[in-house]
Amino acid sequence: MLKNKKLLVLLSLVLAFAMFAVGCSKPADQGNVDDPAPVAKDTLVVGQGADAVSLDPHATNDQPSSRVSKQIYETLVNQNEAMELQPGLAESWTQIDDLTVEFKLKQGVKFHNGEELKASDVKFTLERALQSSHVGHIVGTIDKVEVVDEYTVRVSTAEPFAALLAHLAHTATGILNEKAVTDGGEAYGQKPVGTGPYKFSNWVVGDKIELVKNDDYHGTPAKIQNIVIRNISDNTTRTIELESGGIDIAYDIQPTDVKRVEENTSLTLLRDANLATTYIGFNAAKAPFNDVRVRQAINYAVDTDSIVEAVYQGVGAPSKGPLGPNVWASNQNLEQYGYDVDKAKALLAEAGYENGFKTSIWTNDNQQRMDIAEIVQNQLKAVNIEAEVKVVEWGAYLEGTAAGEHDMFILGWVTVTADPDYGLYALFHSSQHGNAGNRTFYANPEVDKLLDEARVATDVAAREEAYKKAQEIIRNDAPWIFTWDGENLAGTAKNVKGFKQHPAGHHKLFTVYFE
Repeated sequence: MLKNKKLLVLLSLVLAFAMFAVGCSKPADQGNVDDPAPVAKDTLVVGQGADAVSLDPHATNDQPSSRVSKQIYETLVNQNEAMELQPGLAESWTQIDDLTVEFKLKQGVKFHNGEELKASDVKFTLERALQSSHVGHIVGTIDKVEVVDEYTVRVSTAEPFAALLAHLAHTATGILNEKAVTDGGEAYGQKPVGTGPYKFSNWVVGDKIELVKNDDYHGTPAKIQNIVIRNISDNTTRTIELESGGIDIAYDIQPTDVKRVEENTSLTLLRDANLATTYIGFNAAKAPFNDVRVRQAINYAVDTDSIVEAVYQGVGAPSKGPLGPNVWASNQNLEQYGYDVDKAKALLAEAGYENGFKTSIWTNDNQQRMDIAEIVQNQLKAVNIEAEVKVVEWGAYLEGTAAGEHDMFILGWVTVTADPDYGLYALFHSSQHGNAGNRTFYANPEVDKLLDEARVATDVAAREEAYKKAQEIIRNDAPWIFTWDGENLAGTAKNVKGFKQHPAGHHKLFTVYFE
């Protein structure tokens, strides 16, 4: 027994020494060549406030859709973050005469379906865009698209149009592949094909859109393999997702969360001037809003300064008119209506509405817009106007306002091209009612005339004069409550690099990488 006990003790000591030796050896990551290297993060997750409506650039003209399309499609001409024109799919262009521009296409460019980009695709795209009720106004001055050879195309306008190149940089003119559109049929908007740095992968409607790197991209390749663009409609939830790491980039940080993001050492806040304005529109085709006195009265009854202070908290500024200060030829000499309840009551009485009336204010489920609607609802009580706030799903909201089903509504507009033609023609010309942009159904022959004249003017000073005069008339006609000129606010995780905000709000993501 004693001998066996000694043997057991000896064995125990040997085992203990072996365990000690293992425990004191270097960790595997300090020299164990069999261990795998750390895996780099290969998916960028972006949060925005609404889902895309369609990824067919001719089927919609809303910001959430355009932000996704920007990664998939490319245009003939680009506008960089300074709004300077640069080559896109067209490596060069020549002004043939006052009406015609000839574009030389970059050769060897492949669509995501393997087809090569040809001049015939450009012709197909622009002619198809002309037929669109959503984006036809963007290319509406184009009279003819002519294929010269496989890589040369001429675009002619019926009359001179100074903003043509800027309009051809709009996301709505992203070049399509005719075969892909034909094969996709009515479902093309759910399976888009472009030439861009990312390809469409998957869409969980209402939730997220997934993109994958285009390995055959003709330009500088994307730095991240996958992109997920999530629909997070609640602004605060979007910020929380950024804080928790659920998303890497949050678009449209709400002003109430600016300090929160700024003070978080794990995050970066980006603040840049943009081309956006927010407005409260009237349906001018419906009583009582077909009376200019009613529209003016409500402008006086609404305290826009207090709205900007309460909702936007120092971000952006109150609007003076339909164009923000960053758009060329914006008329910043316009006078704000100001807050004057007595004047509002007098105008309503003059229009026959001394006792007020009942109406409704439409908004989508955007917290800032819902807050604005509630403030306006309360302020209108002072002039005996009872306004019901209706929160409408985004897709139905766009359809309903295009069809003229609304009374009052809250929307924004981005003058994507930074040219006043884009910021005025679609919103106020009588030919653009509904989907094209004029959801107020406003019409004024003098405004139409000025906008038409400015479109064809080749003299810069004449264009500027016409646009400023048009803005003055629009301000006085008051189809909008001119509310707010904005800023781009985005939050990113600290390790996100290479992200820049574009003034138009359509931010490129192929330059983004993780540090």
